Amino acid sequence: MSRSNPTEVRTAAGPNLKSSDTHPFVSFRALLGPAYVNCLQPSVIDFPPVKMGADKQKQREICRIAARVFFEKGYDGASMQDIAGAVGLTKAGLYHHVGSKNRLLFEIMNYGMDILHETVIDRVKSVADPRERLRQTIIGHIDLIVRARDLEITVILHENRSLKGALRRKINARKREYIQMLEDLIAQVQREGGKSLMSPRLAAFALLGIVNWLYQWYRPEGAIKEPELAQSYADFFFRGLMGEAQR
Repeated sequence: MSRSNPTEVRTAAGPNLKSSDTHPFVSFRALLGPAYVNCLQPSVIDFPPVKMGADKQKQREICRIAARVFFEKGYDGASMQDIAGAVGLTKAGLYHHVGSKNRLLFEIMNYGMDILHETVIDRVKSVADPRERLRQTIIGHIDLIVRARDLEITVILHENRSLKGALRRKINARKREYIQMLEDLIAQVQREGGKSLMSPRLAAFALLGIVNWLYQWYRPEGAIKEPELAQSYADFFFRGLMGEAQR
């Protein structure tokens, strides 16, 4: 099924809403796969990069362009010929670089997880105060979701069920690593604040739910601007976690 371009929904829900004819509600089971119900084990998971082109820049270029095609047409609706034409390769040339459509989807998602690490996780590592580190993580994650230039992130959220087999398990493992980081950080904030209104795991999934769903309705050109959105979400989360807004 082709994915239509998002269009504004003029309802009382707000001026930033958008809709799509192919986006039913996706649960965390859909986002993370069945493996999410297993015990989350802290680990540093390192998968060797797969060479898709002559160099890393070419690999990322293919991922970015293919992500746009998947975003516009959906995984099932996009053909390898569509992607090859967009990238500027023959169909045979594209298969030479990526191997298969499923492998290409994996590389896009893997690249999206790399972007998450580079723009969010790595940037908050040096923040000493756990509460401030959590706040910056929330704001950084929101920025990653709402900005239009990184469609790889949208593909991770929308096409999780399309990825099959061992490649899906690898992506889910990287997601669990991020969830574990959030859970540990939330637990640390709760210990230092002396309050624990919900379990760290429940809080981590609640946070991911409200932030990851932003791509479904938020329009940057709408009345709600990103700084206001990020601060409101951070305050909302800290009120639920600690019974008070972020200081």
